[in-house]
Order: sequence, then structure tokens, then C-alpha cells
Amino acid sequence: MAVYTKVSVPDIQRFLCDFDLGLCLDLKEIAEGIENSNYLLTTETGTFILTLFEKRVRPEELPFFLHLMQHLHQKGIPTPTPIPSKDGTILHQLNGKYCCLTSFLKGKSTKSPETWHCFALGKILAQFHHSTQDFTEMRPNALGLSAWRPFWEHIQQQHYPSPFLEPKNRQFLSQRLDYLEENWQGTLPEGIIHADAFPDNIFFQGPDLSGIIDFYFACKEAYAYELAICLNCWCFDTDGTFFPDKARALFKGYQQDRPLTIAEKNALPLLTEGAAIRFFLTRLSDSFTTPKTALVTPKDPWEYWRKIQVIPTLNFKELTQ
Repeated sequence: MAVYTKVSVPDIQRFLCDFDLGLCLDLKEIAEGIENSNYLLTTETGTFILTLFEKRVRPEELPFFLHLMQHLHQKGIPTPTPIPSKDGTILHQLNGKYCCLTSFLKGKSTKSPETWHCFALGKILAQFHHSTQDFTEMRPNALGLSAWRPFWEHIQQQHYPSPFLEPKNRQFLSQRLDYLEENWQGTLPEGIIHADAFPDNIFFQGPDLSGIIDFYFACKEAYAYELAICLNCWCFDTDGTFFPDKARALFKGYQQDRPLTIAEKNALPLLTEGAAIRFFLTRLSDSFTTPKTALVTPKDPWEYWRKIQVIPTLNFKELTQ
């Protein structure tokens, strides 16, 4: 979450005229995250999240995200659900941006995941994947394998001042992209995944996982790629230190509800490196392009550069037993 587009209390009072939620009592900016503008809204009837869609979110895809949240909520997955206006609409406009209101989930994210957090995450991801098998809408992964090389070439063409763009680093990343493109597994079990289940998007209350938020990268992709993303962001420290006990807990929690196939297990090293490169590239781009006036701190690309170096040393066979 972040804030790029400013919303005032008078703005929100006018906006709320289309809802049965009463008057605005409080409106607070939410600075976490990097993609959309988010506010914590308190009205006479309750607390909600206001999201204004920015950057990589395409307007024609917004119904997919909102319908997915409705579907998951109905399936019992702890997700926000869109709040309809008086006429039943769930997608709106405010200050020149498409937006939505969603229910507020109790709980807090963790900045220091422990093994039990990773186990709980694995279980909810397996349930998520089962729950979306009858969801009929589809969205391709706009930041999947086919997007990485064009993205990398675009970054290089901008002549940004960065140590990542030194010749040896350009060569290294280009070679890794060659390897991924030549060896990528395109026939793994797939369906709708969250694709951004970072710790700040998962809430806990006491010992329980209480919520999953921020569905605006959800797409059709290999289920094992979801685990690769989570391995990178839950089982490493920011300095590149890997915690195998967390990884084993993640896979154990997931496989209690959905055992991985042999092909999925074999593909995990490749998927994990690909996921690390995907987030390295988007973080690198954001570090150059995020407006200085935005209430957001771009994430550090070095974190993922370090992970890319470590991933080839991991024993995935032992981690997924």
C-alpha cells in the first residue's frame, strides 16, 4: 500500500453520498507498499479500506480483482470483500482514478516471520489454490517470464545511474534470463494465484492467520510459482541469509492440503530464481521512477540481487520432503 493520489475529507464526504455508510469520521493515509494509493476510512457504520488504483493496474482488469475477492470471501478465505454502493456498483472513480472500498480485516502483518507463520501461509495458499479452481474469470501474468527481458532492456535503455547497470552485472542478468527462457517449465499445474503474498499482505491475530490482502497482481500462473515467490520473501533475510526451517515449514503447510507433483518439485529451483529476478527488476524500476512526492519508500533491489546469488546453492529436494 502507498499514497500517490491525495484525497481530502470533503472529497470522501462527497464520495460517500453514493453509499449507505454514513459520514466520514476519520481518513488516514496508509504508507506501506508500493502500487496503489490506500486510505483507512472510518465512517459512522464501520472501518473500511479505500484503494485508488495506480501504476501497473489496468482499468479493464479491475473487475477481475474485485470479483476474485468476492469469490474467495464466499469460499471462506479470509480476504477483504468489495463494498457496493447504493446501486450495487463495486468499482468507482474518485479524483480521476478508479477506486474501490473494501471491508477492513483485523490483524497485523509480521516483519520477522517465524516458522509457524510460514506453515500457516503454506496452508492458506493451498486452500486459496483449491478455492479458485471454479473461478471462471482469467487474467494472464503480465509480469511473467515473457515480460522480464523486455523489462530489463527498457531499464538499460533509460541510462539510469546504478551499479546494477555496470557491464558485468548486465552480462550476468542477461545470461540468467537466457537460462530461464531456455529451461522454463510451461506445463505445470496452474490456476489463479495471489502472486504477491509478501509478509505485509498477510495478517495474523495471535496464533492464527487472519487475512490476505492486496490482490492486484493475482493471475493465472503455475501454483508452484506462488511458492517460489513466498520462498524468496518469507524464508530469506534482507542480507541474503536463507532459513531452511522456514522453507520446510512453508512447503509442509502447503503439502498438507495440496501435495506437489514431482515435476513441480523439480521446477522449484528455476521458478525461485525467476521469481527473484521478477521482483529485482520491478524494484529496480521503482527505485528510479517513484515520484518524490509519493508517500511511499521504494523497496531495495539489492535484497533480491543477493537472493539471486544464493538460490542456486539451495537443496530443494531436502526442503520439500
